[in-house]
Amino acid sequence: MSYSLIFVIVTVIISLAAFNNDQLRGKLIFWPWRMNDNTSEYYRFITAGFIHADYIHLFFNMFALYTFGDVLEMYFQYIGKPYLFPIMYLSGIIASGLPSFAKHKNHSYYSALGASGGVSAVMFSYVYFAPWQIISIWFIPIPGIIAAIGYLAYSAYMGKKGNDNIGHDAHFWGAVYGFLFTLLFDPTHGQIFFRQLMHPSF
Repeated sequence: MSYSLIFVIVTVIISLAAFNNDQLRGKLIFWPWRMNDNTSEYYRFITAGFIHADYIHLFFNMFALYTFGDVLEMYFQYIGKPYLFPIMYLSGIIASGLPSFAKHKNHSYYSALGASGGVSAVMFSYVYFAPWQIISIWFIPIPGIIAAIGYLAYSAYMGKKGNDNIGHDAHFWGAVYGFLFTLLFDPTHGQIFFRQLMHPSF
C-alpha cells in the first residue's frame, strides 16, 4: 500500500470522526492563540492536517493528494529515496502553518484546518520532477509549471486580501516548501529541472 493511500485513509477516518465530534475537532484544529497560551499544544501543527471543514474540502484535498502523490512516490523511488515522501508531506503540513502561527498567535478568533499545506507541497514537488507535464485544472489541460506559477500568484494575492475563509498563506508556503525540500534532497535533479524549463515538451 502506498504512503499516499495510507495518508488518504487515515485522514478520511479522522475527518469523518471530527465532522460529528466538536470536541475532537477543537482538540485537533490549528489554533495559534491556544498554542501560544503557555499550553505548548504544538501538536496542532500536524493534527490540523487530518481534519477538514466539510466533505467537499476533504474530497478535493484527498483527490489531489492521491493523484499527485501516487506518481510522486514513484519519482522518489526512482532516485532511491522513497522515505522522503512521508517526511515531506508531514513536514509540509507543519511548515505551511508556521507563517500563520507567527501572524495570528495573538488572535484568539483565528483557527485553520485541512491538509492543503501538505498537498501543496506534494504538488510542487511533482512539478519539480515534471515541470511540463500536463495537468487538468477544472478540466482544462495546463502545463504543470504554468499552473504552479498561477497558483503561487493567486495564493499570494488572496492571502494579502484576506477576505475569505481559505488558508491561502498555507497554500503558498506549503508549495514553496515542497519545491525547496525536493531541491535540497535531490539537488542534482535541479540542473535537469532548469534544462527542462528551457526545453518545453508536452
